[in-house]
Amino acid sequence: MPEFASDIEIARAARKKPIQEIGARLGIPPEHLLPYGHDKAKVGQEFISGLKDRPDGHLILVTAVNPTPAGEGKTTTTVGLGDGLAAIGKNTAICIREASLGPCFGMKGGAAGGGFAQVVPMEDMNLHFTGDFHAITSAHNLLAAMLDNHVYWGNALDIDVRRVAFRRVMDMNDRALRQIVASLGGVANGFPREAGFDITVASEVMAILCLATDLADLERRLGDIIVAWRRDRTPVYARDLKAEGAMTVLLKDAMQPNLVQTLENTPAFVHGGPFANIAHGCNSVMATTTALKLADYVVTEAGFGADLGAEKFFDIKCRKAGLKPAAAVVVATVRALKMNGGVAKQDLGAENVDAVRAGCANLGRHLENVGKFGVPAVVAINHFTGDTEAEIAAVKEHVASLGAKAILCRHWADGSAGITELAQEVVTLAEGGSADFAPLYPDEMPLFEKIETVAKSIYHAGEVIADRKVREQLKDWEAQGYGALPVCMAKTQYSFSTDPNLRGAPEGHDLPVREVRLSAGAGFVVAICGEIMTMPGLPRTPSAESIRLNDAGAVEGLF
Repeated sequence: MPEFASDIEIARAARKKPIQEIGARLGIPPEHLLPYGHDKAKVGQEFISGLKDRPDGHLILVTAVNPTPAGEGKTTTTVGLGDGLAAIGKNTAICIREASLGPCFGMKGGAAGGGFAQVVPMEDMNLHFTGDFHAITSAHNLLAAMLDNHVYWGNALDIDVRRVAFRRVMDMNDRALRQIVASLGGVANGFPREAGFDITVASEVMAILCLATDLADLERRLGDIIVAWRRDRTPVYARDLKAEGAMTVLLKDAMQPNLVQTLENTPAFVHGGPFANIAHGCNSVMATTTALKLADYVVTEAGFGADLGAEKFFDIKCRKAGLKPAAAVVVATVRALKMNGGVAKQDLGAENVDAVRAGCANLGRHLENVGKFGVPAVVAINHFTGDTEAEIAAVKEHVASLGAKAILCRHWADGSAGITELAQEVVTLAEGGSADFAPLYPDEMPLFEKIETVAKSIYHAGEVIADRKVREQLKDWEAQGYGALPVCMAKTQYSFSTDPNLRGAPEGHDLPVREVRLSAGAGFVVAICGEIMTMPGLPRTPSAESIRLNDAGAVEGLF
């Protein structure tokens, strides 16, 4: 293998073990694994239900600085840390999200880690995997079809077609479908109305699958989805359309967590995939709670930077599932910190200690924010070959000045051997018992105050800007009994502000809330801030242009 093999070349050379052997490491009998080929399987619901009385292991969250084009490697570090903990003798499992086809064929690439810290089978994970996303897309669009069908056949529920709240979804970046007109072509095709598509990872059905605790809870939550409003402004639910039963049937298999393995054969649960900039950005509660019953250490991640993923992990997932994280890892790279310090991407190769120090303000803000939840944290410096000793030292010095540790990690190049120091520090933090986790705000706080609390405490915003229509909508939902729900902030991942070009650690900026959406089934209120899109577009040169089958029939171009 070449010195710097591609991710896909490394993944293909993996010495995978049969999935039954991986399950056995966690005590899962083979009869409770539903195999999808030889190297992936779903864990049966009956087995999961029998784990309830077991004690939980230590839950470790991996988060990061704001993403930049320079790369941070949060998933790579999650996988590496899982392998590192296993290498020092800890019974470990990893929990990450499934990959969306949208970014895979768009700009971001895959979501299985990288280098010698990957989850395999990499090609399957980044493509159709076990079909979960297709099932979610189908269940979501079945509800949309039943809604329009109900209107066509007489509209007994008195749905106001001007106030349909449920859009269709597909798992692809396609800006042309953001806003469409549906049902054109005459009487036979229904009543024309404005409509649109979101990407599947923004679907409330995706969020529900990731937050549901069992099939009964899944069906109840699906029934609670608000699809439209009547002329008297009362909500119409999915259960009013009698859709939740069929939707649950479509999601029956997708609800079961997927088990795969890392390059070093550490068990990995890969399940669910809500985006963190437009949804809550965490893998499924079922996968995480199952892993906690089977392993002493469970390493999971939350999407994008800590301002989005970690905040939602703590305030939504942990709050709703009763999880208590023992420690957190904040991932940073010297390259990303230089970009946050004002260096252009083309100039990242040159040493610039001053820019690293300036960019450390972004890292410091995230570290401070994690501490606000009562969770002890350590910084992982994800090593790139061009990093200099002076730049690495600058990061360590800054983090030490904040009362924390920064540890250089070489898992991308060396696998578990390059991250054992971080693994030991995580064990020290987790077993030290210093975690005193609490969400940022109480359930009873009014919805707009919850938005303000996140904006001012996490983003350091000066003021939240929302017109009267938004504020009155939140008050109406409170009057309808939804005031105790947490808020899910939909915001650019690239900045603490809503300006994706404002890097570093800005303060005093305004946070405009353009729209709010009630996800009653998922159990949160979405605040759409700035110009964030719930249906991304493809970049000028999409990754799809480089993905193909070679002469041997193997996939090339995935990364």
